[in-house]
Amino acid sequence: MTERIIQPIPITKENFSKFGQLITTEHIKPLEINNGYAKRFDEIAELDTSSENGETTISIFSALKRSFPMKIDMMEKHPLGSQAFIPMKETTFLTFVAPEGEKPKIEKIESFIVPQGKGVNYKAGVWHFPLISTEDMDFLVVDRKGSGDNLVIENLEKEEILLKY
Repeated sequence: MTERIIQPIPITKENFSKFGQLITTEHIKPLEINNGYAKRFDEIAELDTSSENGETTISIFSALKRSFPMKIDMMEKHPLGSQAFIPMKETTFLTFVAPEGEKPKIEKIESFIVPQGKGVNYKAGVWHFPLISTEDMDFLVVDRKGSGDNLVIENLEKEEILLKY
């Protein structure tokens, strides 16, 4: 088996669009609210949580810093709903994704560097590795709760996939 080394690239709305949305206020015209003391940025992500009567939930994930290079031993997907990750402080984090499908296609895996002040929203069914934080910190997570099988895990332990950062 050959080793596959994945190096993350900077994320943009365009290069991440097949996996979901980059959560950012860039290029979005805000609404002025609260008598001018705040700005509201609408439609920054396409939440999809209603399949099989699902509901939207907001959680906090306390993530631990990852070490690199990192062996990728599994990927997961949530076929019934999207999943958004928004860091709760200025930090960089990584995504590791593969397009929707029965199983993750190793040759189609991509990784992205998400810069400070941004988040991501995975489309329902997109394969991804769990949260890859570059420091110990909390993330606000918006995803689906409810009945139905919304977690599929694919074991990749036999593969030689390394994420280098």
